Amino acid sequence: MRRRHALLALAAAGAQRAAWPAPVGELRFPRDHGSHPTWATEWWYLTGQVRAEGALWGFQMTFFRSRVDIAAHMRSAFAARQLLFAHAALTDLRGRRLLHDQRIAREGFGVAQASEQDTAIRLQDWSLTREDAPVPGHSRYRIEATAQGFSLQLQATSTQPVLLQGEHGISRKGPEPAQSSWYTSQPQLAVTGHITLGHTRMPVQAGQPWDNRAWMDHEWSEALMHPDAVGWDWIGMNLRDGGALTAFVLRRLDGSALWAGGSFRPSANAPARIFGAGDVRFTPQRLWTSADSGARYPVRWQIDTPMGRYDVHALLDDQELDSSASTGAIYWEGLSVLRNAGGEEIGRGYLEMTGYATPLRLR
Repeated sequence: MRRRHALLALAAAGAQRAAWPAPVGELRFPRDHGSHPTWATEWWYLTGQVRAEGALWGFQMTFFRSRVDIAAHMRSAFAARQLLFAHAALTDLRGRRLLHDQRIAREGFGVAQASEQDTAIRLQDWSLTREDAPVPGHSRYRIEATAQGFSLQLQATSTQPVLLQGEHGISRKGPEPAQSSWYTSQPQLAVTGHITLGHTRMPVQAGQPWDNRAWMDHEWSEALMHPDAVGWDWIGMNLRDGGALTAFVLRRLDGSALWAGGSFRPSANAPARIFGAGDVRFTPQRLWTSADSGARYPVRWQIDTPMGRYDVHALLDDQELDSSASTGAIYWEGLSVLRNAGGEEIGRGYLEMTGYATPLRLR
């Protein structure tokens, strides 16, 4: 317990610094699939759905990297200059429950590592790696995570080119240019492999093309959030027709929108339409209260974008994750359905909501 609190204190100490310039330059792959340790905060976020044993399951695998500024000039090999965190989750719709686990370690010493050359991240016995593949988008990701009560052994193969969010990969997150991030997405990843619940190993079953699909986000920033922002609401939705919809809003304490954005790509090779701050509106439709944290989450939303009005609703209300033992945050993240204005299901993906239990604090 003392070790964990010390690691978190070191991470928090790095957050007190002067404003940093906005991101500039251009992205180069595969190098920019890898780690960017000179930047303060970074994450690789892979969520999806699979069909196994005749049921639909949701899964999440996220790795976080945090630079520790207080250790930057320490000469000791034991100085914790980078911390790595990881979250894994499995949504069991048939059992109406969410299983999740977490890891934390300082980088190095054979325990935790994030390559700067490509996606190759390892934290204890969990890993996320990318390899070149002869497919559109050129990527195949491998997840290996044996967690408490479940495990994920999955491959997610790109079917489309990388989607650059914002302006050529630079996504604004606030009114000041420095409140930006490098942000790339890979929607419509085709998923194979197997999941394990308890001692039951369940191979991913072939089905409709949209049944076994995942979404990969990679984001890194120096000053992501405006001081008035307490959290965000975000969706990444794989559409049944091959399109991809992203939408997000950052909230103030009173619930009003501080900033918003997103994108819509109608098909694999079509250009994406990028949404501006005034283009996206999230309106809560139904609330669910967590018995664990007491937080009240909107588990159904009306989302208005330049492409139309959508309805998003959770497939399971209780998909709250308590990561107090690693990142310190309590947040909601879960498998959800996207419907059009006529009520027709047109896609599935993940809804993420932060800052409802306590304000979220990033650099």
